[in-house]
Amino acid sequence: MSFNVEIIGLLAATLTTASFVPQVLKVWRTKEVKNLSLTMYSAMLAGVILWFTYGVLINSISIILANIITAILVSCIIYFRIRYSKK
Repeated sequence: MSFNVEIIGLLAATLTTASFVPQVLKVWRTKEVKNLSLTMYSAMLAGVILWFTYGVLINSISIILANIITAILVSCIIYFRIRYSKK
């Protein structure tokens, strides 16, 4: 039973994590960041770190993997947002 639940978690994690890839690619290619909210992505990163911690505590590979990858993608967006913002 728990294996089937973990498969559902992995599928959900894949879809939600992959949703950040187009944004990262768009910002990387265009260097356009004026419409991105630093506050929103900072809060997202904090939440992802907490979800990762939760995944470690309950030993859920789907939660752990999804949030490691999401943290990397969100960190890229934050980095681009800071780097490409007009000074």
